Amino acid sequence: MNTLWYHDHRFDFTAQNVYKGLAGFYLLFDEVDSGDETDPNPRALRLPSGEFDVPLMFADKVFDADGQVFFDFFNLDGILGDKFIVNGAIQPFFKVARRKYRFRLLNTGPSRFYEFFLSNGQPFVQISNDGNLLPQPLPRTSVRLGVAERADVVVDFSHLRIGDRVFLENRLEQTSGRGPTGKILPQSSATQLLRFDVDRNPSEPDPSRVPPTLRALPTIDMREVVATRTWRFERKNGAWAINGKFFNVNEVRATPRRGTAEVWVLQNNSGDWQHPIHIHFEEHRILSRNGAAPPPEEVSRKDVVRLQGNEEVRIFLRFRDFLGRYPMHCHNVVHEDHAMMLRWDIVP
Repeated sequence: MNTLWYHDHRFDFTAQNVYKGLAGFYLLFDEVDSGDETDPNPRALRLPSGEFDVPLMFADKVFDADGQVFFDFFNLDGILGDKFIVNGAIQPFFKVARRKYRFRLLNTGPSRFYEFFLSNGQPFVQISNDGNLLPQPLPRTSVRLGVAERADVVVDFSHLRIGDRVFLENRLEQTSGRGPTGKILPQSSATQLLRFDVDRNPSEPDPSRVPPTLRALPTIDMREVVATRTWRFERKNGAWAINGKFFNVNEVRATPRRGTAEVWVLQNNSGDWQHPIHIHFEEHRILSRNGAAPPPEEVSRKDVVRLQGNEEVRIFLRFRDFLGRYPMHCHNVVHEDHAMMLRWDIVP
């Protein structure tokens, strides 16, 4: 695990507190992803590090006439802002050297999905999904993130000239809290999130690399599975429910046993509504989407599933080490605060 984040999680107040900025990154390293691009350890990946390893937190907000953040308490669908924020600044710029950078992309919502592009058509190299290294790096022309999803990408500016500018763009159309329309917008000033200004040569040769393999995934043994549970994410009485029930902190909806494995089936029969589903504590592996194998960027351990309209996603979970009480919820934090959450407990 590498790219995590934290935020306030008080029920009924999560959305407005995250919207107001109560969130941050939590980065982890190990001997493989060591955070040192000069690491002599033969197991170390030597990905871009230090000042060239840059967390980027994305959000969109509405500001009132006085420049204060405005939060609509009466909107149960999802809140879309009219200004894009990156690390607390509105559409900022970032000076880069002619070398490789690692960018940790995080969508903090509250309700918008993103599809990231580089304005010069250059591909990203995705190395991680939801804080977990992929088996191998993936060149991608765009990267889509639901709320709370993360993607670590490497961008190489070495072929550009000093004075060049490249924009990081969100070109995914979304007009309501229901989720994106799926339309990819043309480039414009409205799609620009962050400007990269190439302003210098590196002070020394770039020692970082992107090796052909990153971290192997263990084989899934379906013989371990002791139960299959189905969870339906749906609208009810103007709010949001799971299997027809609203969140009740005192109601335990599932009690998997430590040391076992289960398959959970996540269903969304609500047409064009989309829900980024977050399962606390236990990461999972996606087995299928509507019966088909997951795309390469989702062949990893994950903790958020983008559940699209009229979609069924099957995931594999192994409950390994710890006992305790955990939630599962939609990470469109407006849906979360309006009861699309449940409690599940790991028991002995």
